[in-house]
Amino acid sequence: MKLYPLFLRLIGACSISTAALAANGVTPAEIIVGQSAALTGPTQALGTGMHTGLDVAFKEINDGGGVHSRSLRLVVRDDGYEPKRAGDNARALLGEDNAFLLAGCVGTPTAAEILPVTNAQHAPFFGAFTGAGSLRTPYNPLIVNLRASYAQEIDRLVTLLVEGRGFRKIACFYQDDLYGQAGLKALLVALKKRNLEPAALGLYVRNTKEITSALAAIVPTQPEAVVLVGTYGACADFIKQSRKAGLTDTVFCNISFVGTRALVAALGDDAEGVIISQVVPHPVGSQAPVVEAYRVALKKYAPDAEPDWISLEGYLAGRLFAAIADRAGADLTRESFLNVLQNAEPIDLGGLSAQFGPNHNQGFDRVYLTQVRKGKIVSIE
Repeated sequence: MKLYPLFLRLIGACSISTAALAANGVTPAEIIVGQSAALTGPTQALGTGMHTGLDVAFKEINDGGGVHSRSLRLVVRDDGYEPKRAGDNARALLGEDNAFLLAGCVGTPTAAEILPVTNAQHAPFFGAFTGAGSLRTPYNPLIVNLRASYAQEIDRLVTLLVEGRGFRKIACFYQDDLYGQAGLKALLVALKKRNLEPAALGLYVRNTKEITSALAAIVPTQPEAVVLVGTYGACADFIKQSRKAGLTDTVFCNISFVGTRALVAALGDDAEGVIISQVVPHPVGSQAPVVEAYRVALKKYAPDAEPDWISLEGYLAGRLFAAIADRAGADLTRESFLNVLQNAEPIDLGGLSAQFGPNHNQGFDRVYLTQVRKGKIVSIE
């Protein structure tokens, strides 16, 4: 049964002709997928990681015959993690680049600028690298999330800190934008569930490392733990400076968006003991068939890249896109693609299943925890 509003049904009607199909990024030979991500600037490791994962997945799929004999073509535009550029990119990707949908876009503030564009053109917004609640509630059938939400990540971290270790004094260092505010909101909810309030709050401006005021707000409270909602450069500087200022026993916890390998590289010896929540399995340690396939494909198509959580997430998004497009059939339209997700049947990617359904647009719910120990990033559950 098709459960979409009239505008989506109209898309299907308009997509019958070859001309309309071409206009929506589908031709007899290919499917065009657009991506806006930070390929330059202080958060470029996040954008390049997602792009690498998507690109590797698409190359692997194309070498296997494509999707209903169509090849997948990824078109990427750099937004530098700046919202306005991301919105401009979305218009260009869906306009002159003829993208079928946008996939693997990076960030919450950038998503806020992209969504009005995809909504206006009735194009799916697929597999974004963000766990923001705004992409989950209220339900939007055009949004397809792969990863668990920031709320789920932070609740898992707070469970570890409060119920597992008995901590009561938990502070928050966060980015002063929609991303950081989403993380802060999730932390406040998680703490309130346990009758707690944050010990201190400190913020910094996106795409900067200006952490002086945050240090002044947090360090004097001597928190047992700090939950960090930021990107790797600023978070690394905050952890280093906090330890120099005396927080040697404080546990620092980051959520997945930080960029694990980039954070650890920036921290050096100060990475020891840092905890990072993840929304995909360990890219080296997992034996799930799809993760093993990722490692093989990465070595073949991006031999200079090391396995990491970001490119694995991009790879899984690419594999999920292909699986949905395959189920949608040879006459692929945006409507038929989205209608696949209304079926409650899980989509098995190879040891990892994505579950969608009516009013549910997030495939994965599991959160994994990792910690830096003796220079290695290990699973701790």
